[in-house]
Amino acid sequence: MSTTLTDPRYPIGKFERPETITADERLNAIATLAELPEELRNAVDGFGSGQLNTPYREGGWTVRQLVHHIADSHLNAFVRIKLALTEDWPTVKPYDEKAWATLHDSAAPVEWSLELIESLHARWVMLLQSLTEEQWKRGYRHPEDGDCSVEVAALIYAWHSRHHTAHITHLRSREGW
Repeated sequence: MSTTLTDPRYPIGKFERPETITADERLNAIATLAELPEELRNAVDGFGSGQLNTPYREGGWTVRQLVHHIADSHLNAFVRIKLALTEDWPTVKPYDEKAWATLHDSAAPVEWSLELIESLHARWVMLLQSLTEEQWKRGYRHPEDGDCSVEVAALIYAWHSRHHTAHITHLRSREGW
């Protein structure tokens, strides 16, 4: 897997959608989502303003933007999953994540998004732990990415959690922070 060694955009590799998803894979995704708030907080622990405003790679977002992006992205994912559980394969609205990362609130203290992620993930994990087999198979339609079941979404956002945390921890290691 040469991408993990050479491409700083994908420090853990690109997401690979499995053909089938086991109950253990769902449990692992839930565990990863449960661990993200602490993992992310640890990744930025002790960072000052200069470090938070450092891009994780050339041309990439700053650490501050990454933390806020995770909050934005996971909030959207949570809503999409709730829509999938309460409607019949709803079509969800995409958003321009790059544009969101440049809005004024992207300069906010990272603590705001860390607290949001902590509460959001507690609810998200609680919801996912309650799902039946039938509910895991429900889903939504994304106009750009196609159909996505709840179980695939859980795996995607577990990967997304590890992906962006790795951006920060690799930067920390590279810079000796």
